[in-house]
Parts: sequence; C-alpha cells; structure tokens
Amino acid sequence: MQEKVLSVKRNGFKALFLTILALLACLALFICGIVVTESESGPALGGVMIAVGAVGMFFGWIPLCGLHVMKPQEALVLTLFGKYYGTLKNDGFYWVNPFCTSFNPAAKTKLNQSGDVNGGSKPGPAVIFGANGEISAAPGTMVNNKISLKIMTLNNSRQKINDCLGNPVEIGIAVMWKVVDTAKAVFNVDNYKEYLSLQCDTAVRNIVRIYPYDVAENVDTTGDGMADEGSLRGSSEIVAERIRQEIQQKVNEAGLEIIEARITYLAYAPEIAAVMLQRQQARAIIDARKMIVDGAVGMVEMALDRLEKGGMVALDDERKASMVSNLLVVLCGNHDAQPVVNSGTLY
Repeated sequence: MQEKVLSVKRNGFKALFLTILALLACLALFICGIVVTESESGPALGGVMIAVGAVGMFFGWIPLCGLHVMKPQEALVLTLFGKYYGTLKNDGFYWVNPFCTSFNPAAKTKLNQSGDVNGGSKPGPAVIFGANGEISAAPGTMVNNKISLKIMTLNNSRQKINDCLGNPVEIGIAVMWKVVDTAKAVFNVDNYKEYLSLQCDTAVRNIVRIYPYDVAENVDTTGDGMADEGSLRGSSEIVAERIRQEIQQKVNEAGLEIIEARITYLAYAPEIAAVMLQRQQARAIIDARKMIVDGAVGMVEMALDRLEKGGMVALDDERKASMVSNLLVVLCGNHDAQPVVNSGTLY
C-alpha cells in the first residue's frame, strides 16, 4: 500500500459558500411554492416548487460532510466505500467527496507518550487504563481520526531482562518517532501504536541480552568473534543506537520512522542489587589495596636505595628485612602507626 497525497485545492470556503447559497435558494423556492399554491392561477406549479425546495433542503446538508479543516503536521486518511481514496497532509480548509470517511484504527489507543494524551477528544473523556501504560478511550467518547505527523516520544515501561551473564537488570527506554507514510500505518498493521510499543519491547530484549551490565571478560558483544569491553553501563550510546536500528527494521512496513532511542533507566534488579553492590565494593577495595601496596613497595625501595647511596648506615639482609617489614606495616596500615622507641641495639 502506497500513500497517495490528495492534491485538491483548499476550496473549503468556496464549497461552503455555494452550499449555503443552494440551501437558501431551496428555502426561497419552498416559500415561493407555498405562495403560488395559495393563489388560484398555479396550484400545480406551486406543488412542484414545494417538492423541489423540500428535497433540496433535506439533502442539501450532504456536501457539508466533505469539509475538513487541517492543522499543520496533521494528516487524514480517507476511504470511499471501502477503497483507499487518499490522504490530506497539508494545512488548510478542504472540500472532498462528502461520501469519503476518515479511517484510523489507532485513534482510540492512547499511549503514555507526549502529544498523545487527549488525542483531540473532548476535555475530560472517560478512559480505560491498560498494561504497559496503554490508555484506551471508553465507548461513546468522541475520537479524532486525524493522524499526528509530529515527532512524539514514547516512554516504554521498564523491563526486567537477563543480560548475557544471566544477571537480571531493569531497563527503560525513550523512543522518538513519527509517522512518515500514513497509508502503511493505517492499512499495513492493525494498530500502529500498539505495534510500535510491542516492537520496542522485543528490540530491547534482543539487544540487552547480548551485553553484560558491566565490563566482563571473554564476552563478544559485536559478533566478530573477538572479546571486547562492551557493556550496558559503559556503552549506552552504542546500545541505544542498536536498539533504534532494531526497532526501525521492524516498523518499516508500518510507515514509521524511529528518530532516536535513549536509555532512561538502567539498574540491577532488586533481588540482586545488594549482592552486586557488595561485589563492586569488594572490587573497589581490592583495587585500592593494590594501589597502596604498589606505592608502599616503591617507597621502601627508594628508602633503601637512598640509605645505601648516602652511606648513612650499613644494613645486612636481616636488618633490611626488618626495616622493610616495619615500613610496609606503617605504609599499608589502616590506622596511624604507633612508634616504639628502642634505646638499645636492634638485637
């Protein structure tokens, strides 16, 4: 199904003026028919005038159904007796075939996203809240069948997904999207809004399970057979771009364009968050201790070298070992050293 943009002129005011003139003419003909009927010269002519005026006024409102007001960044898909007639996409006041009807199966579906809260219905409509932030209009409420061509942001609900190491993580994404082909969006899928939300969920699951939450060894996230340092926490831009491409491949047939995808929330699942925090703390302690030991060994080496070069004192191996032990205790300890003054010899 290919989109067909109607190239009709913005002739709504002309059609409205002519329709009003026709209705007034029918009304005048009806009144004149009554006047002629009351006279003795032409009762038959008066009856014909009354009949023509009445029929004209009865059916004269039908052309008014073809009037449509279009705002910027709006589209209206029209069908004529079940066949795709065309799409109005430019702003203005239009008149089309009055027997055309607007069609938008996703008009009653309101996702939890920007620009799609009221959907053009009357203020304060009754709504029904569903899963995944989906909102459906209650029966009997007025629904606007116009399709918004603006860029909208879909805040998809948070999902709990296992990463490539099997650790459950919670992730949420925001997707910026817009409709680029109204015919595909309306006719190729049953409901393009629900279709987009579902494809966002599946794309996030497909990409997240490739990456670890944090950098891990022997993990290939690019598919080239070589281990790399990709992770959800450290490669968020790359992960978001892969999610966008995954969604775009799925929604091409729905006439949608995914402009951008961003990760809005990322954390370990609550059941393992405390354990992972302890793991990160232990790793930080080990790294800090390693740095302290490296620095302490360097300082001891420097102290021994300066003592030997300066000739201040001659130390044998046993005294060097004792001095190294004391210096390491002082430099690597968690608390301030409490010196012990020895007034005698070292032995």
